[in-house]
Amino acid sequence: MTEPVRPGDPADLPDDQSGQPGLPAQVEVDEASDPMAAVRWWREHWRNLAWIGQAERDDDEPWALPLVVRVEKKSLPTHDDALAASALAVVRLLADRDSAPGGPWHADLERWMDGRIRKVVRRARGIRWTEVDRLPGITARSGGAEVRALTPHPVARPPVEVSKLQVEGLDLTPAEPVGAAERVDGPGPVLSIVLAPGVRMSTGKACAQVGHAAHLALLELDEPTVTAWAFANFPLRVVPATPEGWRRIVGGEVAAATVRDAGYTEVEPGTCTCAATFTWPA
Repeated sequence: MTEPVRPGDPADLPDDQSGQPGLPAQVEVDEASDPMAAVRWWREHWRNLAWIGQAERDDDEPWALPLVVRVEKKSLPTHDDALAASALAVVRLLADRDSAPGGPWHADLERWMDGRIRKVVRRARGIRWTEVDRLPGITARSGGAEVRALTPHPVARPPVEVSKLQVEGLDLTPAEPVGAAERVDGPGPVLSIVLAPGVRMSTGKACAQVGHAAHLALLELDEPTVTAWAFANFPLRVVPATPEGWRRIVGGEVAAATVRDAGYTEVEPGTCTCAATFTWPA
């Protein structure tokens, strides 16, 4: 189980580019063709969230969003592909029309977003994957990896299909290094999720962390850029940071959504594990 440290002051978040108050539900859009219909609502909700007392509300009944990595014995994904697919699954789930107000997933997502936005990574294969694939959610693919982001649930009451899946011990083999990080070319901006140098994490832990980074990028980074990213279907890449590049991120020289881990597993509390930015290389 992993969760980020929540940002301190909602006033630090970007201004609404429309300049108009109110929730995105007030804007007339075709949700079937506009991937930002749900995202606009989540961004506004995030800005207006009642931050004081949030941890206490979450502690009363913690919720989590499951990320399920498909791990078949004969076709193991790489560590790198699993990370990219996890990040992609999170943002596509939040942007799906079923996540918008009035959609069947909205209420559970809103309850979860009002807490610590924790994500729990599990693995599945064979019949277990088939069972999970029938649950509400979105499957994303990157290279040889498949990851399904499911709708959130109370930690103490997971769906039966999810409760059967193992949480700990997911550690996949990294992809073979190919020199400089490959650029993802496309019609819109590409999100770079930058891994902090010197922070060792298992695949499961890292999948949750990059999921947090993509999630925070969707909510906090420049809205026109996020809109273009959404219409391009969320192209992203996961790359290691150089010490100098990471210094620029944590120093605020690069516009980025940074993840600080709460420290329940693997890393110390407050560790910066990764960051998401549209301006990389720095």
